[in-house]
Amino acid sequence: QVRLMESGGGSVQPGGSLRLSCTASGLTTTSGCMAWFRQAPGQEREVVASLDYDDTKTIADSFKGRLTISTDNTGNTLVLQVNRLKPGDTAMYYCGSETAHREWCLLVPEDTYTYWGQGTQVTVSS
Repeated sequence: QVRLMESGGGSVQPGGSLRLSCTASGLTTTSGCMAWFRQAPGQEREVVASLDYDDTKTIADSFKGRLTISTDNTGNTLVLQVNRLKPGDTAMYYCGSETAHREWCLLVPEDTYTYWGQGTQVTVSS
């Protein structure tokens, strides 16, 4: 059984940083595509960053320079480091995974992602 669990969200002031983690069970970071998405109130969910099966990491253009994506040495945790947070970053952040694709994961349609975590809330305000 595949399960994804996000953690690390919270409330921070503008300019702060957060480290979000997605821990997977039942699959590893090399099983296919894994990605971070976010959904702000009243808006559609959008992809933030992705990880291909071969450890290729891709950040969506609008987030480049502020985000990094990485894995830890367990092989089942995807980490999103978000820096210089802005109020516009306030959203629920989700981790998704799917095994039908293995690369170019940032371009894989959201509805292809099979497995989702429950999300972790990030709130940025002064």
